Amino acid sequence: MNLELRHLKVVCAIAETGSVTKAASQLGLAQPALTAQLQRIERTLGGPLFDRDRRGARPTALGELVLSRARVLLPAMKGLQDEAARLAAGGSQQLSRYRMGAIGGPVFAHLLHRLSADQPEAQISTYASYYVDELATMVLNGKLDFAQVGVCGDALPSADYGLVWDTIAVDAVCVLMREDHPQAKGTEVDLAEMASEQWSAAAGDGCFETCFAAACARAGFAPRRVLETDVRACIDMVELGVAIGLCQPTFRPPAGLTTRPLKGAPLRWRLLLGWHPESPAARFAPKVLELAREAYQDVIARNEGYVEWMREQAAA
Repeated sequence: MNLELRHLKVVCAIAETGSVTKAASQLGLAQPALTAQLQRIERTLGGPLFDRDRRGARPTALGELVLSRARVLLPAMKGLQDEAARLAAGGSQQLSRYRMGAIGGPVFAHLLHRLSADQPEAQISTYASYYVDELATMVLNGKLDFAQVGVCGDALPSADYGLVWDTIAVDAVCVLMREDHPQAKGTEVDLAEMASEQWSAAAGDGCFETCFAAACARAGFAPRRVLETDVRACIDMVELGVAIGLCQPTFRPPAGLTTRPLKGAPLRWRLLLGWHPESPAARFAPKVLELAREAYQDVIARNEGYVEWMREQAAA
């Protein structure tokens, strides 16, 4: 006899009720029929699953092993059946899982928080990378459903991947510096007055370093090389006075550091959400994009100085 899911249901029912008689009643079977079925299951598995006496039925060590597997398999199969039924009926209103890739940052964290709150039954997995091309390739290959990335200015990821990219937000690039830095006294920083500084930024691909060099050239100087490293090392270098950081206004600086937007916004950073238009996840993209934009608003509201600066720029 081959073991089937209905056999696992029998084992679970006996364990839950503590009695073959009660399990038979629960399953709508005659007690002798259930007893005979249990005996066939035990022969298939090679030993008794329950110690049975007048006090009831208690799982053996083998029974506990079978129960531990059954309690995983039965809900998983039920979930599969329910999801298949919803899809067949065209009535699914959400994905059962979201595989999210991102360059990281607080907006992504808040997106996950909002997605979890909006769809608490969905499974969410994440993948982090500094590189847009890696995330785009994983979406193209079906390993990710969505990718949240950042690009410089008006740039977009390569069209070779065939993905749809929509904008979450566009921000002015900011400077991360110590609170006692002379340039921290104002509400913004003039790039032309930072010619002698050493710069640091988080690692990544794209044209940001080239665009930064072009912005410095327009400001009348050639920048010293940008030191690319991880975020923690960038913070340490700024704290030690080794370098000035380049960051997004969504970044929340630690104590002793502060951020200021660059005057005139000579550099901009665009947050994007990407997905494959023919993937099962594509129909849910508008909702995920909406949650991503709400997540951005959650985060940017913490930087009151930047929000006020943006109002002033809009009014100018």
